[in-house]
Amino acid sequence: MAKARDIMTDMVVCVQKDTPMVEAAQLLSLNDITGIPVVDDQMYLEGIISEKDVLELFEVMQYVENRTVNSSMSHEVVSCDVEDDLEKVCRCLQENTFRRVPVTEDGKVVGIVSRRDLILYMLKSRRKNEAILV
Repeated sequence: MAKARDIMTDMVVCVQKDTPMVEAAQLLSLNDITGIPVVDDQMYLEGIISEKDVLELFEVMQYVENRTVNSSMSHEVVSCDVEDDLEKVCRCLQENTFRRVPVTEDGKVVGIVSRRDLILYMLKSRRKNEAILV
C-alpha cells in the first residue's frame, strides 16, 4: 500500500509562532491553501493555523494587526508519519474536521496531505487499474 510520503506535498508553506496573523492570512490566500503548519527553527511541529482560525478574528479586525499566529493557532495538532499508509491518513481526515494533515519524520514537518491529494490518488489508481484490465 502507498504511504503518506508517496502523495504528500513536500514544498510546505510554514510559519512560526511570532508570525503576524495578517501575514499568515496573506499566505493562505496567495497559496490557495486552507491551513499552515506552525514550526520552530528546526521545523518541529508546534501547531497549525487555518482559515477558520483567521475567520474567528473577523469581528475584531482592528486588533488583527497586533496579533501573532501564537494567539490563534491550534496547539494540539494531529499529524501523520511519512511511513503511515494512506488508509490511516484517509481515516484521520474522515474522522476529523480539518482538511489537511501535516506529515512528519522524527517530529519535523516534511510534507502535508490534503483531502484533495487523497482523492486525486484514488482517481489515478482507479485509472491505472482500468487500464490494466483492458
